[in-house]
Amino acid sequence: MPDAAPAITSFRGEFRDFIGFVRRPHFTPRLPGRHAGCNSWQADWLPALSLRRMLRWALFLWLVNIVFLGPIALAAAGMGGAEHRLDFTNIPWLQALIWAPIVEELVFRYGLRRLAQALWVVPAGAIALFSGPTWAAVVLVAVIVLLCWWVGTLPAGRFAGALPWRMRRAYQARFFWAFHGSCLLFAGMHLHNFALNSTPYWLMPLLVLPQWLTGMVLGWLRVRRGIGASMLLHGLFNGGPLLIVWLVLRFVPDPTSLGM
Repeated sequence: MPDAAPAITSFRGEFRDFIGFVRRPHFTPRLPGRHAGCNSWQADWLPALSLRRMLRWALFLWLVNIVFLGPIALAAAGMGGAEHRLDFTNIPWLQALIWAPIVEELVFRYGLRRLAQALWVVPAGAIALFSGPTWAAVVLVAVIVLLCWWVGTLPAGRFAGALPWRMRRAYQARFFWAFHGSCLLFAGMHLHNFALNSTPYWLMPLLVLPQWLTGMVLGWLRVRRGIGASMLLHGLFNGGPLLIVWLVLRFVPDPTSLGM
């Protein structure tokens, strides 16, 4: 069994923990700092991080993506002729800030710590994900979340998210592949954001480098802090770039005047 998680109070300490986790992902205990009196289920859904700390992680992702990974993705799109599908004159705020953070976290990261529940959460969540935010899909996601909450209140058992010890140890031994596999699937799913046209296959991974890094941070946060924390950071991360685009369109009606 892994040792108890060390106390981490600074962003620098969390960043070192993230780097070590990415190099060697393992089914670790949560980082300390959960709300007083919370059980494991409550700690999973109630983020123990302050909004200020969440914003620092979002700022880190924005900076790395803008300065480093974003330009690589743009260059790859230009080389392959890929075009982004997002209509910047009609920004889907609710989809970016609420729908995507909830549904994508349920599909790609909820099961990292709740493997038994993942057997039904992931397929049901995938149906909602590929259906889009229709009324039927919204109801389905609401049912999934309510069931997750209800199952979390049940005594420990196979249905409540506990696995036989043999299966649990086998999962822990392969957690490296589970974690990084979820990150790659999350990034690959975002290829749908592009009209790929004649983009060669070898360029496609470069288009989603920002989502790959973001998926690793969200996956680390989900395992170490809880699903509520990863959903909140996911929404913050999505909101930043869209807010900038909205401000540009609102106050600079002709973006070409800025060389855009």
